[in-house]
Amino acid sequence: MSFQKNITKKLFWINVLKVSIPFLLAVTVFSLLFNSAGDIFSGDFKAVNETHFSNKKWVRFWLSKIVISVIYAIYMVNKRMK
Repeated sequence: MSFQKNITKKLFWINVLKVSIPFLLAVTVFSLLFNSAGDIFSGDFKAVNETHFSNKKWVRFWLSKIVISVIYAIYMVNKRMK
């Protein structure tokens, strides 16, 4: 079925949420571990906060991951729906 027909269905958006939320969590954990593993494992959460979340850095951090997750979920759900 075409993408235009799929986006009008409620089931499509429910499935997008089902895919995007776990993917968002996985991307977030991977990103934090990849960029700040040393600080996380040493327990220096203040450094993690300053690196990723202070001074409105959290907006860019979360926005990029949310956009990536939703785009991936839309692609995968559209590919799998018939």
